[in-house]
Amino acid sequence: MRTAVVVGAGMAGLAAAGALSRSGWRVTVLERAERIVAPPTAVVLWPNGLRALESLHPEGGWLAIASPLPDGGVRRPDGQWLVAPRTRTGTGPSPAAAHLEDVYDALVTGLGDAEIRTGFEVTTIRTGPRLRPAVSDGSTTIEADLLVGADGIDSRVRAAVAPESAPVSSGFAAWQAVIPGFRVPSLDGGRCLGGETLGVGYRFVAMPLGDHAAGRGGVYWVATAAGAARPEAAATQLALLRRWFAGWHDPVGALLDATRPEDLVPQGVRELRPLPRSYAFPSGPGGVVLIGDAAHAMPHHLGQGACLAFEDAATLRSVVAGTPPGAALNTAVESYNRLRRPRTTTVVRQNRRMSAVVQARGRLALRARDAALNHMRPRMLGRSLGPVPDWTPPD
Repeated sequence: MRTAVVVGAGMAGLAAAGALSRSGWRVTVLERAERIVAPPTAVVLWPNGLRALESLHPEGGWLAIASPLPDGGVRRPDGQWLVAPRTRTGTGPSPAAAHLEDVYDALVTGLGDAEIRTGFEVTTIRTGPRLRPAVSDGSTTIEADLLVGADGIDSRVRAAVAPESAPVSSGFAAWQAVIPGFRVPSLDGGRCLGGETLGVGYRFVAMPLGDHAAGRGGVYWVATAAGAARPEAAATQLALLRRWFAGWHDPVGALLDATRPEDLVPQGVRELRPLPRSYAFPSGPGGVVLIGDAAHAMPHHLGQGACLAFEDAATLRSVVAGTPPGAALNTAVESYNRLRRPRTTTVVRQNRRMSAVVQARGRLALRARDAALNHMRPRMLGRSLGPVPDWTPPD
């Protein structure tokens, strides 16, 4: 039987493991942590991500756990519109938000016969022209025909096969939180709690999660600020956020007031520079592939990180389905890189353009930002016929 080892049990690793397992592979998932736990936040599923998930696991009930997002528009801190809300046109799935707990539950359910080993920290990766890919934690070595590096931005697998690519700071920090439904503030007139606000070096995005988010609804928000990650305790960081965003239009202050320190998930935002020279490396009868943040970690301006990871998993499943170890699997591994690297390079490039827009500082830069938003936001964020959300799974 064909064998695969997936390093990392985040969304990318779980999606790939389930897809391979249901395609006839004997899959082992290796996770460094002692158990698989979803971060207490949410994820935006753009149409491309939803299509990928549907192709990977049609029984996942993705539309049942994801709540369609209204277009809340883009405003300045004083509430003035930069981009007014728009009514969605066209066919196909709408962008949606889902609680990560729900997404993880569906992905774990779809693992099939895959074996999960927690508490396994990969320290050594072995590859070579005549060697089956293998990983080791220093005491146990596991070989496979296919090694999938899904171990995030600090990937040990990527460091072994593409050491030229390294994580660097994106120049800003981020905070996320999910406010459960019973704590969500109400607005006069039933106004939408979703939308995006751009200040000078600051950004605040909120989106309603609906009634399906882990059974408790709520609102998911993300705030960013220029600079490095903060070292203070969560309560102190929350107090800083309330001070930084004081005076911003409703519902920014109300959402921060409804947030508790235990809800807050701070992070320093990093990205890969340069991207790996390849996402696939033939080895012996098979090879090594990189997926998700191990391959193309980027800031979350376009909300495409998870969606690209699901695309990676769907593409990998497509190119290796029914492929025996040997020359055919070597070719399939190389095909994965040819299909994925141009796509992700394009999205990363657009994400960097968007980063320059949302992090604009200075009077002239802000004027250029405001003028560009009407053109860039709909095309880049999927509100019309831009290339980012138009991806469909390969046959």
